[in-house]
Amino acid sequence: MKKYLATAMSALLVASCYVQADSAHYQKIPVAEYQDKVKASWLGQIIGNTYGLSYEFKFIDQPGPNKFPYGFGEYLAKVKEVNGAFSDDDTDIEYMYLLQMEKHGSTPSYSALANAWQDHVREKVWVANRQAVALMHAGYSPPLTGHKTLNPQWFQIDPQLVNEIWAVTAPGMMNYAAAKTRWAGRITSDDFGIDPAVMYGAMFSAAFFERDIERLIAAGLAALPTQSRFAAIVRHMQQLHKKYPDDWQKARAVMAEHYYRAFDYNKNAWLVVDANLNGACAILALLYGEGDFQKTLDMASAMGFDADNQAASMSGLLGIVGGTAILPKNLLFPIPELNWSQPYNDRYINVSRVGLPDARISELVARMAHEGEKIILAQGGKKIVEKGVEYYVINTDAKFSAPLELPSAPVLFAEQDQMFSFDTGVDISASDEKLTLLSSALPSGLQLRSGVISGVPETSGLYRFKLRLARGQETVEREYVIDVHTRNLVATATEVLHNINDPQKGESLAQILRDGQLETTYYSTENAVTNKQDFYGFSWEQPQTISVVRFNPGTPKEFAGWFTSLQVQYLDNAGEWQNVQQLQIAPSINFDNSQWLKGIGINHTLSFAPVTTKSIRIIGAAGGVERDSFNGGGREFFTGISELSVHER
Repeated sequence: MKKYLATAMSALLVASCYVQADSAHYQKIPVAEYQDKVKASWLGQIIGNTYGLSYEFKFIDQPGPNKFPYGFGEYLAKVKEVNGAFSDDDTDIEYMYLLQMEKHGSTPSYSALANAWQDHVREKVWVANRQAVALMHAGYSPPLTGHKTLNPQWFQIDPQLVNEIWAVTAPGMMNYAAAKTRWAGRITSDDFGIDPAVMYGAMFSAAFFERDIERLIAAGLAALPTQSRFAAIVRHMQQLHKKYPDDWQKARAVMAEHYYRAFDYNKNAWLVVDANLNGACAILALLYGEGDFQKTLDMASAMGFDADNQAASMSGLLGIVGGTAILPKNLLFPIPELNWSQPYNDRYINVSRVGLPDARISELVARMAHEGEKIILAQGGKKIVEKGVEYYVINTDAKFSAPLELPSAPVLFAEQDQMFSFDTGVDISASDEKLTLLSSALPSGLQLRSGVISGVPETSGLYRFKLRLARGQETVEREYVIDVHTRNLVATATEVLHNINDPQKGESLAQILRDGQLETTYYSTENAVTNKQDFYGFSWEQPQTISVVRFNPGTPKEFAGWFTSLQVQYLDNAGEWQNVQQLQIAPSINFDNSQWLKGIGINHTLSFAPVTTKSIRIIGAAGGVERDSFNGGGREFFTGISELSVHER
């Protein structure tokens, strides 16, 4: 295959056509061809994911070697073990979404998708995805789970991995596919962190009728906002390809210099999985791959960083462009001695998600194509027969309309005389939707404006109110609760309590616990290789009446930095520590000794029967798991904490 998948061929598929009628635009594709392209996209993603996994995070400071093909590498052993394809986060969430489409309709609600995340995604989940599912368990639903005020990983790679299905089931409907991808991307991400996924969505949809790589990229750019950060990056990648047409390593070096570094938005994050950085890698791989499947696959691997993501997505894209005929046999049958009769033995084996059934690849493809047919017909298309051949006639002007929803949220904590803000995630300015306060009143000092409740609450108490969201004649309502607490007592505390031997660390902790900032987390690491208990608290010169402690765990480390139990204790008149009574923790804390569902910066309110005391503390067992070999092995036990506040109520 030569540049742009045989430049002698038309940019439009030979079997498709383009017509205009009644101010709508239509394109036609044989049903069998659509089904073949869906199959090729799914197989392409499996190939790219399996191939690219061996090079994930292998090439960071430098690109891969300029010696191709790389080959499958170490993960081919996993293919042999399961005797087929295995699930990974580049495909398993799409499978989960397919199940939800079949159960709830072509556009499942945020609520339905959040339930699926909580049911199936319990481990092997990272950055924005991990925070989103932790927020779901804390009582938040999308789009709050991806909102930058709650999900500090909103700019990471995650939506690029999991949302191709919305475009594969919307062939030629680029506006629909891009908008649906953005809507789904908000489950885990926000702002320009979603833009690479949106661009992929438009390109995947366009690829059912477009072969030319540059025009596919143009279609993707057209789906992005005018001032999109990622759009500027894509144009930069095009310039680098033009400047260094025969030196991909030089282009990659310039790309990394510009985008593999800390910016204001990602300075406290894991930089190698930044959405824009990895999106740039994908565009370079696509350009230097010149439409050749194997070359693009190797380029995606060689660009490095989170390589399996780019390898899977770009391979899936080229699968749509060329159909199954473009997929090399040696990549579909990578272990000849197993004597498979079908690609990947027609087996998709779940090794990553709870409760997702194993499936035959052919069945998954047929089910996905069936969902595509339902969307084609629902969006103004039709199915016709010409000369004995079935075709889909597709309305390319189809517009996506998301389900009307208001997100759920746990009881919202507020402090008297301190600034409060709660963004509902409803973008009133950019839609025909109207959000109103339906019943009861907000706490005095707060008001609703442009989807945000904000202000300075003047009086403590528990306040219940309803919001109504309307779109035309359609309405939805949801109740929210704001619990306004009295002033934080820690400002007058005379001592910070902790089990730390190092005076300097104690001073650092004292500042962190009451600075009002969540960016810094204190970790109780003191080479604790056995289980231990940590405590944090405050003392006053005079007795205080206390019934609420607010705990924020900050950012857990990957292999430790959390509690596996937690209690609130107060010092009685005899100088003995006693457990408080009627302790309630909201939202609940995941005390499993694992890293998967801990979340970042989620506030927890610990309420209990009032006590009058000079000292109060939280105390619990420190957690820690075995580090993987990549991180040197071994195990430590420690906790993390960012803020601790104390209130009379």
